[in-house]
Order: sequence, then C-alpha cells, then structure tokens
Amino acid sequence: MGRAMSWYKLLHLCAFLSLVGAEDFYKLLGISKSATTKEIKKAYRQKSLEFHPDKNKAEGAAEKFAEIARAYEVLSDEEKKGIYDRHGEEGIKNHEQRGGGGGGGFDDFFGFNPFSRGQRRDQEKRTASVDVPLELTLEQLYSGATFEVEYIRQVLCFKWEMCMKSNQECQGPGIRIRRQQIAPGFVQQVQQHDERCVAPGKMWLNNCSECPNKTETEKLSLTIDVNKGMRPNEAITFEGVTDEKPGYKPGDLNFIVFEKDHAEYHREGDHLYKTVEIPLVDALTGFSITLNQLDGTQFTLNIDDVIDCDHVLRVPGKGMPRRSGRGYGDLYITFEVDFPDELSAGQKAQIKTALAGTGSSSQSEGEL
Repeated sequence: MGRAMSWYKLLHLCAFLSLVGAEDFYKLLGISKSATTKEIKKAYRQKSLEFHPDKNKAEGAAEKFAEIARAYEVLSDEEKKGIYDRHGEEGIKNHEQRGGGGGGGFDDFFGFNPFSRGQRRDQEKRTASVDVPLELTLEQLYSGATFEVEYIRQVLCFKWEMCMKSNQECQGPGIRIRRQQIAPGFVQQVQQHDERCVAPGKMWLNNCSECPNKTETEKLSLTIDVNKGMRPNEAITFEGVTDEKPGYKPGDLNFIVFEKDHAEYHREGDHLYKTVEIPLVDALTGFSITLNQLDGTQFTLNIDDVIDCDHVLRVPGKGMPRRSGRGYGDLYITFEVDFPDELSAGQKAQIKTALAGTGSSSQSEGEL
C-alpha cells in the first residue's frame, strides 16, 4: 500500500508540473481559457493570416504558423482541450499516442492507471456522420472561399449524467448481457439489445425529470474554408459535431464539394479546357486574343501561325491552382474556324492570287 501511495504522489506531482505550460496554447492565440468556440476560431484565423508563410517572410514565421495551427487543433476539440487544461501538452501527446481514445484522470495523462488491473475499454461507438452537398462555382474553387454556416444538432442535456444508474449487465450502448442458470453449476450468457444501456455498466433511467428527452437542440456556428484547387467529391470535414447520444461519440459533418457547370471553361483535374471560334481570315493570317481568367485577371495570346480546324493550343500555367500550392495546371484552347457561307468572284480571285503556289489548285468540272 505504501508503494501505491508513493506512485500516487509522484503522478500527481508530474501532473502538476505539466500544467505549468498549459497556458502556452492560449497565449499563442491571444485568448483566455474561458474563450468560446467562436472566439477560438476567430483568433486562429487572425493569427494564421498574420504568420502565414506566403504573407510573412520573417524568420521563424513558418514555425510560428505551425505552432498556431497546433494550438487551434487542440483548443477547438472539446475532448483535447479538456485534457490540455488538466495535463498540459504532455497529456495531449499521451492521448494521441493511444489513438485519441477518451479517458479520465491518470488514464488521460499517462496512458495507464496504476491502481487498475489492466482493464481494456472497448472502442467507443459513434453516431451517424452526415454528408451535406456544397455547390461551388469554378471561380470559388479557383480563388478559394470562406462561408459562415449554422448547423443544428441534438446535444446531451446539461444534467444527462444524473439520469444514469449502474447496471453491470450493460456492456455498451444497446448491449445487455444477461446470465441465466440453466442447471446447477452451469450459467448461460445471453446477449440482448436494450436501448436503456448507454455505456459499460450504465443504464438510462426512463422518465428521468432531469433530462426527459436525453437531448436538446443546439445551433452550431461553423466556418467552411474552401481551399484553392479543391476538386469535386472532396470533403471538408468537421469532426465530432453531429448529434450526441448517451454512450456514443458524435460522428463527423462532411461538406462534399460539387462543381457547378461553367459557361466558358471545362475542368479536368488541374487543367482547364476552352473552345474559341475564330474567323477564317484570322486562322490564315494570325491574330491576338485576350482571355479572362477565373479570378478576373486577363492575359493576351498572340498567334502568328496558321490555325487548322480543331487545333488545340496548350497554354502552360493558366489552369487551376494545384492543391499542393505548387503552381497551376495548364489551359487547353480548341480553335474552331468559322468559314464564310459564300464568297464573291472577286474574293475568290484575291484568295487564289494570295495563295498561288502554296498548294494544289487544280479545278474540276462543275466548279461554282
């Protein structure tokens, strides 16, 4: 017993020492420990813009940006935030090394409990994840976009834990193991489905006045960041924000990218495709053309060569932004030559004179 108490004091001392740096993540974002989810998100966006390597070339900006991202990753997650507040960054590291599983007390901090007998918790079940279509224009996918949305979900009421009682037959959400004696010295275990079982050893009390409906409605404010170059069917995921349920971890909310059709451009991966119609005279003599990019900027192409029908011109670096942030795809322009419906005799003569000696010009009987 004396050795166990020594362990207990040592672990408490380590836990206390880890809390010395517990304010670091809050200082990085410039917020207090009582900051709301929305305040944390707002502070992160401001700090990440300030130290983004693309905008801040100062020495150490990239490292600072990474630290800010790490702070937001922890403080925006209720479970991780709770562990960080109690045990500091070391507690988070131990939590993540165990696969991010929930725990409490010494389990959260050290990954084990010195007074347990090696009990192994079953992996927590999750409520259903939700997929929401997010329709975006090609311009939004080219330049990136940010949306503020509200998501309504069901969350556990404030005093939901007061509506549970101990029941060792409960082995997990909806799982109840009953033991029946079928003969002297023989016991049979029968697994049954029981919605009142919400966790191992815990059963829900029906008609509990503290939380009669188990859950209540909550309106959640979310910021959707669409990165440049995102592709159709990619998901923007908010982890653990769908409906809550006793004994379950919330599922994920996924916004699935859908790309709207564009009037001028067609996209395949990082490349863009466009069809341009030109008159015959331009196809023969050359021309200049000014095109609008998807972010509104313009560029000009000077064509001196003779253009065939359905000729495809590749313009490097004028396609979609690459998701890696390293450059752009290409633009492929298909030229369609518009031939005149008819020519006068004088025009025909001029063309023959201009093109004399450039190719076969033999006449056939019946030529108009």
